[in-house]
Amino acid sequence: MLEKDTRKIEKAVIAGIITKGQDEVKLNEYFDELEFLTFTAGGTVVKRFYQRLEHPDAKTFLGKGKIEQIQAYIKEEDVATVIFDDELSPSQQKNISKILDCKVLDRTNLILDIFAQRAQTSYARTQVELAQCQYLLPRLSGMWTHLERQKGGIGLRGPGETEIETDRRIVRDRIALLKDKLAVIDRQMSVQRGNRGATVRVALVGYTNVGKSTLMNAISKSEVFAENKLFATLDTTVRKVVIKNLPFLLSDTVGFIRKLPTQLVESFKSTLDEVREADLLLHVVDISHPNFEDHIESVNKILHEIKCDDRPTLMVFNKIDAFRHLTIDADDLITEKTPRHYTLEEWKSTWMSKLGEENTLFISATQKQNFEELRAKVYQSVRTIHVARFPYNKFLYQDYDEQEGEST
Repeated sequence: MLEKDTRKIEKAVIAGIITKGQDEVKLNEYFDELEFLTFTAGGTVVKRFYQRLEHPDAKTFLGKGKIEQIQAYIKEEDVATVIFDDELSPSQQKNISKILDCKVLDRTNLILDIFAQRAQTSYARTQVELAQCQYLLPRLSGMWTHLERQKGGIGLRGPGETEIETDRRIVRDRIALLKDKLAVIDRQMSVQRGNRGATVRVALVGYTNVGKSTLMNAISKSEVFAENKLFATLDTTVRKVVIKNLPFLLSDTVGFIRKLPTQLVESFKSTLDEVREADLLLHVVDISHPNFEDHIESVNKILHEIKCDDRPTLMVFNKIDAFRHLTIDADDLITEKTPRHYTLEEWKSTWMSKLGEENTLFISATQKQNFEELRAKVYQSVRTIHVARFPYNKFLYQDYDEQEGEST
């Protein structure tokens, strides 16, 4: 049984470049994430390759010497897959595959593969298939390498081109069909959202694997699938939650990631509609991650792209139980203090203090640390929105809050 599981793990190497806009430190951060993506997809990274270039090589992304180095390594170590951290052009992917004679993927392809594994509902599967078809369409010519050995010739080159065009037509037709199918489902989901009435809607947003689903389970006391892997949740889950006597709708959405493929943003636009129509956002951050500031920036960038950066937002810094900071010995006069050395209290006095205490929370969803404070702040924020929407309920909740205060 153990031998069977071992065979399922696919060995891979990852590759990237160091440029003026991406130094070695930043590349290693992306490599760490790419390695986690590979693990999530069912593979294991055995080596990393990188090269300093002003810009990617137009033909093979990396230089000729580095490609040859990768080629020698994968043959020696029997590696089946090479994964590039950036999106490859169709011609680059074709050229590299021809040289390395193995499976060549880029970050976009890898994320799409994970999404295909994780999609559970018909809606999610349709979204993923649309994104895959859009990614595949310009790369179809690279799939007909078996025709290249014909080297053209009378009566030979034409059928190959016709076959490619036939496949392109099939994929285009499939894309049109999937878009029509998604349009129907989008209308159905829009009606469902409309049927929820004027109930206050709260959406959990954040980078992938920050604990949104775990937090959803803890707040709503439901059983949403949660796992320590990237993109554990693809389908939006909506639950009715009542804090004190105030009901609201809480939705868990797909996690964001740096270099998020444009095909996925387009395909998952309806899923992101849950964020667009939310009255309040809970931006969940994994504060134990060394690059959590970059994660916040990436999420804010996507929120800006979908025009949701103006929503009232509570910043929820999760996983404080796993937070660790680097230390400097008292007699160490060389090491310079960096943000990696900040304690949790020191972080609270940085730019986080500008957010205001009423807009920031530090919790552990798994350990339920500071959970009552979370519930109180969510209640107060939802109550403010609810009373603005239903002014005649103001005194009802005011009386209830006073009764709560007296009982405590």
